Amino acid sequence: MPAREAGEALLAADRGTAMVEPCAENEISAQIIGAAIEVQRHLGVGLVESAYEIALSHELTLMGLGHERQLPLAASYKGILLQDAYRLDLLVEDKVVVELKTVERLHMIHEAQLLTYLRFSQKRLGLLVNFHAMPLKSGIRRVVNSL
Repeated sequence: MPAREAGEALLAADRGTAMVEPCAENEISAQIIGAAIEVQRHLGVGLVESAYEIALSHELTLMGLGHERQLPLAASYKGILLQDAYRLDLLVEDKVVVELKTVERLHMIHEAQLLTYLRFSQKRLGLLVNFHAMPLKSGIRRVVNSL
């Protein structure tokens, strides 16, 4: 471990905080993309979104990635709390929001939807995955919230 990193680790230990891997979201997103490709490889295209969500959830479990499905997300409006204003399709390792689609092609509104989810959940990285795209890689968009 280089001296600078060792020093930062010691400082973090002194403060009682854990070191956060700066590229953790990138590594997690790469695993999610691999899992999504595996799901589409087995199921093909043409199913409804919920089928892909269940299959992707299972694949993430097999990979040992912690995640939550259909996570309710509140929003506020002029001083009132809107419970269940949104639902995240998947939140992986409490870091990456995954929004699934089964559409002919992705539009800017889909990216705007995911960015809104990222802002309300205060997460930095989201993946928009369209399971009807062939190949699947052409239907994946990374969306970054600058916080």
